[in-house]
Amino acid sequence: MIDSSKISLNFIKKLEYTGGYQGMRYMLRKESRDEDTVLTAYAWPEPFCFEKTDPDKKTIRDFVYTEEGLDEAYDWLCQIYEERSGEWSEARDNPYKGLF
Repeated sequence: MIDSSKISLNFIKKLEYTGGYQGMRYMLRKESRDEDTVLTAYAWPEPFCFEKTDPDKKTIRDFVYTEEGLDEAYDWLCQIYEERSGEWSEARDNPYKGLF
């Protein structure tokens, strides 16, 4: 599963954190929403990077920008992976299916 020990709020403060696991790509980043700062988590299927992936294929959720919010984001990514494991496996095994 995703290694939570490598995810740091101090890192995300300056740069977005991206990774992938078994067909699922993900990103955590600091974003502004009105006057609040949030931790936004994204998940999408392989093979493309965030910028090249159709927005309709991305799943997004905001969390409080705290260590607790980071823990919740990690738990959410694990939950999304489990709930949609078939989709991620298909993306991993047939990354270009339906693209050409």
